[in-house]
Amino acid sequence: MKLFSKEQIYEGDKLTTERQNISSTDLMERAGTQIFNWIHKRMQGAQVPIHVFCGIGNNGGDGLVLARHLITHGYNVVTYIVNCSDKRSKDFLINYDRIKNVTKNWPKMLSCSGDFSEIIINEQDIIVDAVFGIGLNRPPNDWVQELFEKFRASKAFTLSIDIPSGLYTDKAVEDEKAVVNAGYTLSFQSPKLVFFLPETAKYTVQWEALDIGIDRDYLMQTETEVELISKYEVLPFYKPRQKFAHKGDFGHVMILGGSHGKIGAVNLASRAALSSGAGLVTAYIPKCGYHSMQSSIPEVMVITDENETNISNINFDIEPTAIGVGVGLGTTTETAKSFETFLKKNKTPLVIDADGINLLSKKKTLLKLLPEQSILTPHPKELERLVGKWSDDFEKLKKVKAFSKKYNSIVLIKGANSITVYQDKLYINTTGNPGMATAGSGDVLTGIISGLIAQGYDFLAATIFGVYLHGRSADISLEDYGYQSLIASHIIDTIGEAYIDLFKKPEQPSQEEEGQEQ
Repeated sequence: MKLFSKEQIYEGDKLTTERQNISSTDLMERAGTQIFNWIHKRMQGAQVPIHVFCGIGNNGGDGLVLARHLITHGYNVVTYIVNCSDKRSKDFLINYDRIKNVTKNWPKMLSCSGDFSEIIINEQDIIVDAVFGIGLNRPPNDWVQELFEKFRASKAFTLSIDIPSGLYTDKAVEDEKAVVNAGYTLSFQSPKLVFFLPETAKYTVQWEALDIGIDRDYLMQTETEVELISKYEVLPFYKPRQKFAHKGDFGHVMILGGSHGKIGAVNLASRAALSSGAGLVTAYIPKCGYHSMQSSIPEVMVITDENETNISNINFDIEPTAIGVGVGLGTTTETAKSFETFLKKNKTPLVIDADGINLLSKKKTLLKLLPEQSILTPHPKELERLVGKWSDDFEKLKKVKAFSKKYNSIVLIKGANSITVYQDKLYINTTGNPGMATAGSGDVLTGIISGLIAQGYDFLAATIFGVYLHGRSADISLEDYGYQSLIASHIIDTIGEAYIDLFKKPEQPSQEEEGQEQ
């Protein structure tokens, strides 16, 4: 799914009105009606008090359309106008007149000099937030912040229209108190990038995109900086196997890493590479891990370094298709020198994780030695060492994009919604869960991506697909183990089920469930 920028959304609205020969007021009516339909389907006329707070711009106009439909369908509605400026949009004014024609209880005007003592919102009520939309470019004033604080204090369920008021689409929040905390956000046409960033995702618990009929050609043809990745985005990547295929057709992965006490990292990455579909896997490890690797994973071949406890002289005579390097590697002086020597002569595609990234961060001149489109998979602290500190998530993305362009590399920002960054493009993953916050989870991901490259997936596709499979495997394992008991090995065990799940059709609701929903 494409995630459109603020500017692209405005352009889409404009083109839609031109190509469909409708007015902007008609498009607002369509948007507000879709929100009403969503609410009406779930409430079915229930008389829970609904408080609709409308700003005086187009977001407020959407709120007025909603309020009008709620009123005409018999809902218990109180409408408020957050009136703190003389700059009202044309479509807001049109819909303000329309709502006055359907009710004697005209919207209540809230002025900057007023207080909120007369507004009674109980915990069982519903608040609809239609105060500010995507056009907000400065913090709300103190008076509006007090209103948002009243929302929070009421503990009522809050539904935001398009975006929680006070949240920007393209920059960080200055004051947390100046943003509405939404239980649910109904976003027009596509979600917003800020729904997926660690610092701003907290302002909406859940979101849903509503189709408001933006011109299809525009949606299809417009290139966006951000894409949301789910099953239907990765399914075209999948490479089916032919009847007469053999292991040589699916590449040879080398997992290069390990040190005394950290051979398990190589074990996990090697198992994951095999389970993702690599034809052959070889582990390159120090001597101390030889017996444990050979006995625990008989399918994996092993080459040992001349050193007992850590990698000191990387030397092998095989030709791997892809190399996953860094898991459990350590950063000793010997290992660092060996790693540098290896990079100077290596031409094989690399997936670099953990101490591989730490060694690059310690000596950044080594970054110039990386093969084109090398894949780096840092956790947050490793990323900071690599690109430098950032003040907010938007600066972090800016730094990572600049790094990706400078070194022509693919960088994975790991997190609740892992983001694959290549040049100026962002690919946000939708699978995974908090149970993945466990030792070895990143090692598994290194193995999966390395295994996909070995099978012939291009580097970007391997990263996007690998992150999806990694998260989906964890989601499947979650059903048996829950958040606390999920471990990295469980993720490997369900990679096969994640592949099978790609081709499962969504379950259809039973007749009884359909009747209840209606």
